[in-house]
Amino acid sequence: MARVKRAVNAQKKRRTILKASRGYRGQRSRLYRKAKEQQLRSLNYAYRDRRARKGEFRKLWISRINAAARANDITYNRLIQGLKCAGVEVDRKNLAEIAVSDPAAFTALVGVARTALPDDVNAPSGEAA
Repeated sequence: MARVKRAVNAQKKRRTILKASRGYRGQRSRLYRKAKEQQLRSLNYAYRDRRARKGEFRKLWISRINAAARANDITYNRLIQGLKCAGVEVDRKNLAEIAVSDPAAFTALVGVARTALPDDVNAPSGEAA
């Protein structure tokens, strides 16, 4: 059986990890084992935070919509309920963009939501008591 030499592959693997760990502090950028551990951790954080970012942006959009809605004397909750009752399908991202860039259009949407809201606050959506 022929002997398998792995020096080239091992060096390539180490070089790849050490290249990827450039910019880390101390041993984490110089020693293979520390660099590999930090690289695993970093990729884990990146994976986690790519998903967390989506929730952060949603929170930001809701805050912006709420601020603009309260400037028009309606709460965020009532605005969303009114838009759903009116059949207006605008997602929060676009609604926040409208609120920031075009306040007149946002005020028009608030008007549509107000007219679609049931008179009784506790009534289920679509049925006014």
